[in-house]
Amino acid sequence: MKVLIVDDEEMIRAVLREYIEFEGGEADEAQDGMEAVKKARENDYDIILMDVMMPKLDGFSAVKEIRKFKNTPVIMLSARGEEYDKLFGFEIGSDDYVTKPFSPKEVMARIHAVINRSKGASAPKRDVYEFEGLKIDMVGRNVYVDGERADLTPKEYELLFYFVENRGVALTRERLLNQVWGYDFYGDDRTVDTHVKMLRGNLKSYRKFIVTLRGLGYKFEA
Repeated sequence: MKVLIVDDEEMIRAVLREYIEFEGGEADEAQDGMEAVKKARENDYDIILMDVMMPKLDGFSAVKEIRKFKNTPVIMLSARGEEYDKLFGFEIGSDDYVTKPFSPKEVMARIHAVINRSKGASAPKRDVYEFEGLKIDMVGRNVYVDGERADLTPKEYELLFYFVENRGVALTRERLLNQVWGYDFYGDDRTVDTHVKMLRGNLKSYRKFIVTLRGLGYKFEA
């Protein structure tokens, strides 16, 4: 995950960079809209975090310029939360809008959500996945272990499907909470661990596909 952080406040850039790098991502920075357009033209980013109020060239104008040559997903960051500003941001091609002051955790959750939507729109998802004797029907919401249907709870289905769609990716507990349970869920890491334990039990010998990453989270490897 490569992110361009555009904000004239150094502290905000530093905080966002820290969270992005903690999750294994790479962060680049720009202090104003002009620099953002230049870097977006010269580099390929998975997503751009764009402040609205900046010197030289504001965020809205920068997004307009970037949209002339690239469709990189953009999340607007602004202290102005008026409906007009949000609607205008969407009209010019931004993908999400976060009002300051914001929680870095929320921003990270939104980053993953926007990137996943972007990837989903460009690459069709398979309906059925098979890993040895484990068969996962995404559309029918059925999971079979060596030919026998596994009895999973709704949340276990969602968790397994998210693992499969992000197989090979290191997933933090925080990211799993945000993506599977939602931004507004007030649980903790133990919620993820408990559901992973139950899911592994239902997958029997194929529990081996859900690998624990000590101190971080999990990864689906098959």
